[in-house]
Formats: sequence, structure tokens, C-alpha cells
Amino acid sequence: MEIVLLDQVVKTDYGQLDVIWILDGGFDGDSDRYFAGQVNGLVGASASSGVYINLARRSGGSHVRMVLREAPPANDDARWEDVVEVSFAIPTGHEVRWCSWAGESWGALKAIIPGSYRMRVSASGRDEGRDGEFFHGVVDTYLVQLWPDNLKPDAILRATSEDGQYWHREFGSRR
Repeated sequence: MEIVLLDQVVKTDYGQLDVIWILDGGFDGDSDRYFAGQVNGLVGASASSGVYINLARRSGGSHVRMVLREAPPANDDARWEDVVEVSFAIPTGHEVRWCSWAGESWGALKAIIPGSYRMRVSASGRDEGRDGEFFHGVVDTYLVQLWPDNLKPDAILRATSEDGQYWHREFGSRR
């Protein structure tokens, strides 16, 4: 079973998309805090307030589909150029929401309850998103899959875009 939490073009600035459970918990530029102990540089899950997803476009809209699953997805689809997985825990008593930079756009994620989760973020079009950051149409697409799971180290499952490799070097490699 799969519950669709979000399926739309998300307007962002600075390529920032956060999944947060503390209202002021979005990425504040402190990559050391969000990527501490991680190898990947696309999804920061080390902060206690939320998860930062680094989208390729600096400004504009990126298509994001976010789903909650009961179990891990099957082997990932080869059409995705970059794929990473992270783990995180949502404390009891917190509600989850997604938001873009400075809360410009946001929405509730009521189906996600407190507990520990694994998140797989798959991306296509990161290089096009970086190169066409102010393009009016959608050029990059993301699939965010979450499922209940024990906490474990992050992993880079695929890294084929130049943009993804750049961020793995810049923000990742902290383990």
C-alpha cells in the first residue's frame, strides 16, 4: 500500500525542500549539522528538527511526488539518475509538514506519525535543473519514498548527474 502525500510542482528558492517536525526546523545553511556523519550530499538527515532535500533548481518549480509506504520499495527504477537513502526519527508529539525556503510554500503531512523512517529520494534532471535554474517550465523531477524502518547509515544508491556528484563532494563525505 502507498499513500500519496504530495504530487505537485513545488516552488522553491535556493533549491530547498524540507520535511520538518519543528516549525523553525528548515535548513538554515549549516551543512555540518544537516550532513554530519553522512556520505551523501543531497538529503541531510542529521539534524533533530527535520530533513533537508537539496533540489537542483535554485529558483522556480520542481515536480515532487512524495509517498508513504508500508515497506521498502523494490529495486529502484533505472530512469532515476541520482538515488540516496537516509534514516531519521520523528519524536512523539510532533506533526510533520513539508516546506520550501522561508516557508514560501508548505503543506501538512498528516499520514506521517512519530517513529523512525527510511527515506529514498530519487532524482531525474538535476543537471538540467542546475543549468536551467530560471527556466519557466519544469526540468527536474523527484520521487520521495518513506517507510517505517530502523535507523541506519545513509547510502548513495546511484550518482550519475554532475550536479549530484558535486553536492556529494560539497555536503556529503562527512562520515
